[in-house]
Amino acid sequence: MIIKILGPGCTNCQQLEQRARQAVEDLGVDAEILEVTDYADIMAFGIMSTPALVVNGEIRIAGRVPSTDEIASILSKSLS
Repeated sequence: MIIKILGPGCTNCQQLEQRARQAVEDLGVDAEILEVTDYADIMAFGIMSTPALVVNGEIRIAGRVPSTDEIASILSKSLS
């Protein structure tokens, strides 16, 4: 599973990354978490509001920081 955190590296982006890492650990899944901070790369996803969570190439959340449980739920659905 490839998880991308899209954003400039702000506090919300860092919080999203921490929560995503926690969700991955809680679920015990094999995932690579990448930070995407280049604006051109972010815009390629069509994201207008950061932070954003992309799982296996699909935008799952944008413009807010979801809870760890919500991220875990998203990741679980991506496994099936």
